[in-house]
Amino acid sequence: MTARTTRLDDRVRSALRTVGAAAKRGLGDADLAELVQIRASQLNHCAFCLDMHLGLAREQGVGMGVPPVERSRDWGRRLDLLAAWEEAGEVFDARERAALALTEAVTVLTEGFVPDEVYEQAAAHFEEAELAHLLALIATINAWNRLMVARRIPAGSTQW
Repeated sequence: MTARTTRLDDRVRSALRTVGAAAKRGLGDADLAELVQIRASQLNHCAFCLDMHLGLAREQGVGMGVPPVERSRDWGRRLDLLAAWEEAGEVFDARERAALALTEAVTVLTEGFVPDEVYEQAAAHFEEAELAHLLALIATINAWNRLMVARRIPAGSTQW
């Protein structure tokens, strides 16, 4: 294998962090933001981002208003089933399912565009500003995934 750079310009890193933080704030749902970032990272096979966002999700331990005693169990189950969210029944609510479908459509772009039905389903669950922030979050995590995968930055690396 050819040696790959670990270098990433500080201005690029800062800009991506700023966009991601703004998108998360605008979305206003920390749980959903982590689910979206983890799902995109699964699809893109980004070990670095999966390691980081799964760690953050477990650390936050938040889970849709679940009482603190049950929080970690519920959140852990949702993380465990995320790769199979479509088959997970009521583990994910309709809003989350719409966001995850949009995440997959934007990330994979199999048909070269996001299908109207996927976009319309998301639009039914998110106000226009929230939807704009969700799309920005999906685009940002995809940019991070591609930067890390292209350079083969391993999980847990401090050199990136």
